[in-house]
Amino acid sequence: MLVLTPLPSASEPGGSWVADYLRDPAAVLGHAVHAAVQVAVAWWPVVVPLLVVVAALLAWARCWWLARRRAELAADARVVTVLAPPQVDPAGGAALWSNLVGLLRPSWRRWLRGQPHVAWEYAFSEAGTALRLWVPGVIPPGLVERAVEAAWPGARTSTEPAAPPLPEPEHGQQRVLVAGELRLGRPEALPIRTSFDVDPLRGMVGAPVGLMAGEYACVQVLARPVTGARAARARRTARNLQAGHSTRLVGRVVDLLTPHTTPRRRSTTRTRTPQQDPQTSLALSALNRAVVAKQQGGQYETRVRYTVTSELPADASEQQLRSACETARGRAHALASGFAAFTDHNHYRRHRLLQPARIVGERRLGRGDLLSVAELAAVAHLPHDENLPGLHRAGAKALAPPPGIPVPGPTVKPLGDSDSGQDRPVGLRVTDARHHVHVLGATGSGKSTLLANMLLADVEAERGLVLIDPKGDLATDLLMRLPRDAGQRVVLFDADNPAPPPCLNPLDGGDTDLAVDNLVSVFRRVYSAFWGPRTDDVMRAACLTLRAQAGVTTLADLPKLLAEPAFRARVVARLHDPVLRGFWSWYDELTEAGRSQVIAPLMNKLRAFLLRPFVRDALTAGPSTVNMSRVLDEGGICLVRIPKGSLGEETTKLLGSLVVARTWQATTARAHTPQPERPDASLVIDEAHNFLNLPYPIEDMLAEARGFRLSMTLAHQHLGQLPRDLREGISTNARSKIYFAAGPDDARDLARHTHPHLSEHDLTHLGAYHAAARLVSHGEHARPFTLTTRPLPDPIPGRARHIRTTSQHATVDTQSPR
Repeated sequence: MLVLTPLPSASEPGGSWVADYLRDPAAVLGHAVHAAVQVAVAWWPVVVPLLVVVAALLAWARCWWLARRRAELAADARVVTVLAPPQVDPAGGAALWSNLVGLLRPSWRRWLRGQPHVAWEYAFSEAGTALRLWVPGVIPPGLVERAVEAAWPGARTSTEPAAPPLPEPEHGQQRVLVAGELRLGRPEALPIRTSFDVDPLRGMVGAPVGLMAGEYACVQVLARPVTGARAARARRTARNLQAGHSTRLVGRVVDLLTPHTTPRRRSTTRTRTPQQDPQTSLALSALNRAVVAKQQGGQYETRVRYTVTSELPADASEQQLRSACETARGRAHALASGFAAFTDHNHYRRHRLLQPARIVGERRLGRGDLLSVAELAAVAHLPHDENLPGLHRAGAKALAPPPGIPVPGPTVKPLGDSDSGQDRPVGLRVTDARHHVHVLGATGSGKSTLLANMLLADVEAERGLVLIDPKGDLATDLLMRLPRDAGQRVVLFDADNPAPPPCLNPLDGGDTDLAVDNLVSVFRRVYSAFWGPRTDDVMRAACLTLRAQAGVTTLADLPKLLAEPAFRARVVARLHDPVLRGFWSWYDELTEAGRSQVIAPLMNKLRAFLLRPFVRDALTAGPSTVNMSRVLDEGGICLVRIPKGSLGEETTKLLGSLVVARTWQATTARAHTPQPERPDASLVIDEAHNFLNLPYPIEDMLAEARGFRLSMTLAHQHLGQLPRDLREGISTNARSKIYFAAGPDDARDLARHTHPHLSEHDLTHLGAYHAAARLVSHGEHARPFTLTTRPLPDPIPGRARHIRTTSQHATVDTQSPR
């Protein structure tokens, strides 16, 4: 039986335990220890299992809480791929990590839910070196992306759902994995090196160069901002270092047991004792300054891991496995050795990593080493060495749109989405589109997608439009996406469609002199190398003569007028114009050989033009079945699909130019309508240099079109396609500019419109579906910005067939009066 001997009661004289402790502290402490031992002996069968159960429950609760925290971080996590700009600011790393200190949660949230971390990753593969940031889902979207773009102006970011840092082996493959961890080799209060003459990442980034297919490597730098107790512990470690005390628990216990070995605090006086070594004094002074400097500013808890994998067939031999393992181990050692550049007062030491695939894949941080912002920026930053091999770099800098750029709507044409700052759709006001748009971009750059989105917006808003498409793909894309009820408004010229096209007779309707001037000018400009003043005179006189006749005349009558005397005699007999009668008198006086010589240059071009069935049906089938004024004024949709491969280059130019001429003739007819009552309409010309063959300068045409509320969009591939006068006219009068990737020579000229915001390098390194834009906003030029085009809506099965069928019936009701 356990019998406890009680202490004297406090009510008895001298029975106070405080008084007893003051008189004989050893006896009181001995009695307390004896009582505690007796209680432990009596209750250990109950207490020990209870303590074990409590400890197990606490351990389980801690594991459950950590797993829940990891699941919370992994939910909706994302990976931000960072493309380095052409020139990287070395100070950008410090700016980024100083900014991300703001991720620090309040203390009560850190106790309840922990502090999220991010992972900076260098991913190496056969394709080169990619830089990524893993961001947990609890961090608001866009925060880290904007911090990266602010730290390195010109850097590009793209965000995707989080994926493992290293790809999983495919079916029938096995993976060899070598991994390790780098930890600080000395107390964390001591700093690593942060000042370098060259980029310290040169050795580490260059180590995996030469990876083959199926070989991957990754270096992770996991970091989370810390404060409070974690930072205070680092400060205590720094004070222990400065006082000469041990920084580890075992060392402190030894110091307590052997207090006489503890060195005295160093003197704070400036006088150095004669026995003190000058070199030791300088080293201690430098150490103190480094320790103090590390404690200033933000702090991060970090871990550095490296992994190398190699994929092999599942039935690989033992020799192949051994060779792959040796190669992966060598690459892993090379990656770890790259961190030797940071050795200073502190250094990194390699450690084994248990369960590497799981730890690296889950991006666990746990308890790590403390680094200052400057140290972390030295380890995790965009490499600023321009000669690093295989580094994925951004092409052009990303610029946010200025405040005046609107979002798409009923009166705003969509252009795409901004790719910097807060992503938002951007567009061009219909009123600003009247100042005309110049679109330049090579095939496959996204030019057609931009034009198609603008045209679909015009269709939806029921604005009249005319499209000249010499390739055919743009018109086809529109036909597959037009609204079902738009078929009644469509006028379709399709060189590949076996059905008869609508007729647009260039000698039918409108002002006689203007129609003939347009027709002769088109022929003269298309065949400029083979066209002389006599040919011009003959065609003009012949066209005016045919226009003066009663009934419907077409270009098919022109060869008969010139070559058949009987037909010519009947036509000339009805003429009343003395100038034209004089011309035909001169013509009839020529000999047969003389007439053949005069009309040969014109006849061979007319025959080549009219021998094509589609052209003959579209231009000479009789009276016009297309009223271009109604198309522009009543929301019509005129699609001219004339691929060069089907018609030939010269015929395509001639036919497209005639459609442009008729459109312009209908536009100038709006002069009889008050300006406020003129509805907005669009003329979109792809490969515009082929079809601007009118008798007056392009700058005059563009200036007048704005007053008639016709917005022209002129698109082509490069500036070399434009004659000098046409280039200058478009540069000056098509005031809204949208440039896709340009060649070096073009970029030199185009940079005049975007300097200093976008340079020649930016214009030549625009990616696919990525454009630089300088738009007119409220009648004034806005600052340039960059955008990405939006994908077209999915094509609607059977819609193109329906539109073609409906448009054939709709053209019957659009005949223009003579």
